Order: sequence, then C-alpha cells, then structure tokens
Amino acid sequence: QVQLVESGGGSMPAGGSLTLSCQATGSFFTVNRMGWYRQTPGMQRDHFATMLKNGETEYSVSATGRFTITRDNEKNIVYLEGHDLRPEDTGVYWCTARAYELDFNYRNYWGQGIRVAVSS
Repeated sequence: QVQLVESGGGSMPAGGSLTLSCQATGSFFTVNRMGWYRQTPGMQRDHFATMLKNGETEYSVSATGRFTITRDNEKNIVYLEGHDLRPEDTGVYWCTARAYELDFNYRNYWGQGIRVAVSS
C-alpha cells in the first residue's frame, strides 16, 4: 500500500511562483513514475508533468517553459516548481505515482489534490 502526501499550493499573485511536493510512503520496492496532473475550472483533469526514476521527463504544453518537475529518488519525493504564474494556472494539482509493490505488482496511486489560486 502506498500513500501520497502532498504539500504546497494556496493563493498567490500573478507573476509569483510556487513549489508543490509529494512524497510516496508505505511498503513498496520502488516508485518508478511520479508526476502531476492538473484540473483547471470547468476542465477535465489532464496530465501536466511526469518524471521517471531515471530522470526522463514529460511535460504537457501547459507546463512547458514555466514549470519544472524534479524528484528525490532516495526519499520518493516529487516536486513541481512554477514561476511567472498566471490566473489560468488556477486549479487543483494532483500527485500521481506508479509503485512496484511487495506483491510484485505495479499500481497507480493519486494524492488528495492541492488547490492553487492565482489572482490577477
């Protein structure tokens, strides 16, 4: 079983920056893929940024340029840093992780979601 503990977010002005973090805890061999999805008002939840354990990254168009995903493999923490925030970055950011568990199965997990509000 894996738990994802998220932190960060809140309210911030346009042009500001944010750092979100998410730590995978529990019993597992490894966490390969960790990343973030984003749901903006009135829209569906979409992939935002992902980082594999080997360092490979994948960004959505919305994330490219102003957001950076990093991770601490030793602590199983993934970070999302954003700068030059815009009101359209307002939404809920969901952490996701794919873990290889002790029963030799891969499973996907979701965090509770972090609310981010960017005011103009």
